[in-house]
Amino acid sequence: MAPRPVSYHERGGVGSRMDYDTLSLHSLRLGPGGLDDHCSVVSEQLEPTATSAYRAFAYERQASSSSGRQGGLDWPDAAEGPPSRTIRAPAMRTLQRFQSSHRSRGGAGALPGGVLEPVARAPSVRSLSLSLGDSGHLPDVRGLDSYSGHRTLQRLSSGFDDIDLPSAVKYLMASDPNLQVLGAAYIQHKCYSDAAAKKQARSLQAVPRLVKLFNHANQEVQRHATGAMRNLIYDSADNKLALVEENGIFELMRTLREQDSELRKNVTGILWNLSSSDHLKDRLARDTLEQLTDLVLSPLSGAGGPPLIQQNASEAEIFYNATGFLRNLSSASQATRQKMRECHGLVDALVAYINHALDVGKCEDKSVENAVCVLRNLSYRLYDEMPPSALQRLEGRGRRDVAGAPPGEVVGCFTPQSRRLRELPLTADALTFAEVSKDPKGLEWLWSPQIVGLYNRLLQRCELNRHTTEAAAGALQNITAGDRRWAGVLSRLALEQERILNPLLDRVRTADHHQLRSLTGLIRNLSRNARNKDEMSTKVVSHLIEKLPGSVGEKAPPADVLVNIIAVLNNLVVASPIAARDLLYFDGLRKLVFIKKRRDSPDSEKSSRAASSLLANLWQYSKLHRDFRAKGYRKEDFLGL
Repeated sequence: MAPRPVSYHERGGVGSRMDYDTLSLHSLRLGPGGLDDHCSVVSEQLEPTATSAYRAFAYERQASSSSGRQGGLDWPDAAEGPPSRTIRAPAMRTLQRFQSSHRSRGGAGALPGGVLEPVARAPSVRSLSLSLGDSGHLPDVRGLDSYSGHRTLQRLSSGFDDIDLPSAVKYLMASDPNLQVLGAAYIQHKCYSDAAAKKQARSLQAVPRLVKLFNHANQEVQRHATGAMRNLIYDSADNKLALVEENGIFELMRTLREQDSELRKNVTGILWNLSSSDHLKDRLARDTLEQLTDLVLSPLSGAGGPPLIQQNASEAEIFYNATGFLRNLSSASQATRQKMRECHGLVDALVAYINHALDVGKCEDKSVENAVCVLRNLSYRLYDEMPPSALQRLEGRGRRDVAGAPPGEVVGCFTPQSRRLRELPLTADALTFAEVSKDPKGLEWLWSPQIVGLYNRLLQRCELNRHTTEAAAGALQNITAGDRRWAGVLSRLALEQERILNPLLDRVRTADHHQLRSLTGLIRNLSRNARNKDEMSTKVVSHLIEKLPGSVGEKAPPADVLVNIIAVLNNLVVASPIAARDLLYFDGLRKLVFIKKRRDSPDSEKSSRAASSLLANLWQYSKLHRDFRAKGYRKEDFLGL
């Protein structure tokens, strides 16, 4: 074997090794000027097929930008992330069905202010067409009271033909709960997908009047008021802002304390819709997180209480809405991410729910997807944003001289229970690993060695939901990125104890471009921190070469994926002669030369520079020059422009 040459980067000089790492964040809107670190904005949720019970998700695109630090060498920056989607909850599907046997309250001459008779309700997302067949008409409802001297309704055999939006808004102020329900139901129906109706309702002051009904003494009024608001704010930034300005968040959190499942579904759905507006995220995080965690997340995840047996259908929808809300919030500012990390019980609830889903074989669950995406986002720039005391503990400040080993090399991949760890001298590094591994709580989960095992189980067991596996890979990508000692420790833990490389390579074989961004970004970080690069080379090189294009017209992954793959190969080549040999054996040279010469766009320019750097490093293996020439390559192919 040829000896390891001096790296082209080592000879030429390069910026911080952080330049070679990638960080991953779902739907982050970066601030002015971007961030110093390379970001891969991935893990987008695709629009699911609309069902009879749910309106298909709608998305609001957010522009994302990133800027990479320029090192001293011409090493390519990570590609700028594509516009990402902020997911929003399904809108309320129209009117809840009135029971046709609803008793008469005395006809048109009845006095207002009576008690609302029991009304049967369909699920909150049931559409009018489902409730009424294809006729669009309500079933017969016995006479309701008059309002403002006008007989509003005796029998609703003709649907809403006798009511309009101004009348419906007036009914919200009536003293009769029947009329309030009718007004809210009409608004809910009218504003389902009609943008003009939403605008008109706002001008008629429907928002403040509905907010006042959120905590009405009559629960049926509450249900219809929150259902109407859920449709009213859907896809309407102005209505969302109006709701917040009318103290709507406070009233919603009061309503969430009610034990009625229909109300809780409406409230969490409203919160999810609100969270799609960037300018509301910080305020929502400030005003809702603690109560939402105490009232929904902890009880429905089984965290900190009796073990979770099984959520019923309503609880599952409530938890899904709540985690969708958190998923959007976690893509906001650093301050919001920090508030979420520090919210007592929030991270614990998400981890507990994912663990339970894995134990019962439900890792394909959409709430699991949301929970993993939240953990991924909260792991973004974790080492830069974590409490200084925790960082100092992980970095092992002042422990470099212990046993003469640099930080991260003493423990590497052993659990506190590992026999190998018990045999090690009780060095400061070993003690740090044991301390951090023991009983993590709150944000400690984000960097705990146990979380690596959780993500690995998701990668191995989740077969259908690619968003979940993509988010798990992205979370691992975040906690293994950078120069920090703990990033290296977790990388070696993933490689040596969790043996994560084979599951990752299995995913790489069949992954689409979205998944490849996270997967190759993670492998890129692992390749930098791997202790045995020869062993890693034998497993990785051939699989990654298959993903590289070798001719015009051949299908190629996006430029940022190409850069990640070439960076992995570069990390291995500069340390392992086996990687250099395998690049030659598996036809990698031909593909690298093709990528180097293809400079027809800014993206291909980046991958071209990456290929040039790798080829220059390959040329340092002088004992391979004869093999290079035998395959028709010259020195200019490696070192020329």
